[in-house]
Amino acid sequence: MNKPFYLFLTVIAFCAFLCKKSMAQAAVGDTSSQQNALNNAVALYNSAIGIQAPLYSGIEYNFYDPHIKGNAYYLDINGFSTGAVFYDGLLYNKVSLLYDLFTDELVVLLPNRVSKFVAIKERVKWFNYQNGHFININADTLANNAGIRSGYYLQIYKGRSEVLGRYEKTMQTSTNGTTGVENYFSQSKDFYFRKNNVYYRVNSQRALQDVLKEKKKELKKFISANDIQYRDNPEDALLKIATWYDHLSN
Repeated sequence: MNKPFYLFLTVIAFCAFLCKKSMAQAAVGDTSSQQNALNNAVALYNSAIGIQAPLYSGIEYNFYDPHIKGNAYYLDINGFSTGAVFYDGLLYNKVSLLYDLFTDELVVLLPNRVSKFVAIKERVKWFNYQNGHFININADTLANNAGIRSGYYLQIYKGRSEVLGRYEKTMQTSTNGTTGVENYFSQSKDFYFRKNNVYYRVNSQRALQDVLKEKKKELKKFISANDIQYRDNPEDALLKIATWYDHLSN
């Protein structure tokens, strides 16, 4: 029996023990103690298995040519930051992450602080990074959503409706009379509003008003009364409007 599998069986047994103990102590219908026990057991497993954890099984990641202007990363952060990943049915906390917008890949730094791997996207359900919650969408599983592609999306809001942000970077080329040809990264953003289980692209206030046309008059009043500036801060505007819309629809 290999070491990772042995550790897994040990932790599962420990998890069962903790859950049984917490059930005896918790009030009827209270699942918080049981969930905490499960989370603690999974954390113990991840710690014990170390770099042999399934999360660290992707291809090796290499940084870009330093001569390219700008960088390929979310919020222009080109260093690893602590986050969490739900991967292959397991939650990994306190993981060093980097989100590459050029390739739309989540990069994970091994505990040895040297090796870097790309998390296998098909196994990532979601990850938390830089105060944002990102979900992995498979467009093939969605009906009537030709406007949204597979990949990672920032979940700006989730209620009866939902707001997603898609951030991408492309590599552009320019000609400079002094230095010659230069490559640089350029960022773009797309936003989506889910209404009646259909995602609509809403990259402008006008587009959003068209999606919420049954409340268009009320929406205009809400935007004016709250001095919402979509162009200046679309994430904040969409968060406020979606919250208001769901409240209005109740």
